[in-house]
Amino acid sequence: MPRSPKKAAASPTETDKAIADLSAFLAIACTNTAVRRAGRRLGSLYDEALAPVGLKATQIGLLAEIERLAAANEGQVPTLQDLATRLALQISAVTHALRPLIRDGLVELFPDASDKRAKRAMLTAEGTDLLHRALTHWAVANAQVDRVLGSEAAAALRAVSDYVSSDEFLIAFRGDGGTTR
Repeated sequence: MPRSPKKAAASPTETDKAIADLSAFLAIACTNTAVRRAGRRLGSLYDEALAPVGLKATQIGLLAEIERLAAANEGQVPTLQDLATRLALQISAVTHALRPLIRDGLVELFPDASDKRAKRAMLTAEGTDLLHRALTHWAVANAQVDRVLGSEAAAALRAVSDYVSSDEFLIAFRGDGGTTR
C-alpha cells in the first residue's frame, strides 16, 4: 500500500539522513583534510621550484634524509628501516620511492654488513651533486614560504608538523601506550 504524503514527509528518507550526515561532516573542521590540502599545495610549489633539476620535492627530501642520517652517524649510511622511521613511512613506501633514484644512479642499495636482511641506502657521487644543486632551488622556495607565512608562523607550522609525525604524538593519540607502527 502506498504511503500517504503526510507520513512520507514526517519521516526522513535515507537520502535525507545521508545529506544530514554529510552536512554534519562538512561542518566539522577536519585537521587531516586541511593538512593534506596544505601539503599538496606546498608540494606543488616546491616541485615547481625544483623542476630545473628534474626531481620532485619528495625525492629531494629522501636524498637529503639519506645524507643527514649518514652525517649524524659518522658516515654510516642509513638502513631502509632508519629512513622509514625518520620519514614516518612504511618500509614498502621507502622502497617504492627509492626505485627511480636507484634507476637514475642517484642512490645505491647494499646489504648491511652485520644483518644481511637489512639494506642500506647510500647517495652516489651524482646523487650528492644533484642534491646540493637542488638545495639552492629548494632554499628559494623555502624562503618564499617563510616570507608569505612570516617566519614565526612558518616555524610554528614546522614544529607542529614535526610533532604530529613523531612517535610521541602517535602514542598520545592512541592513548594506550601501544606500538608506534
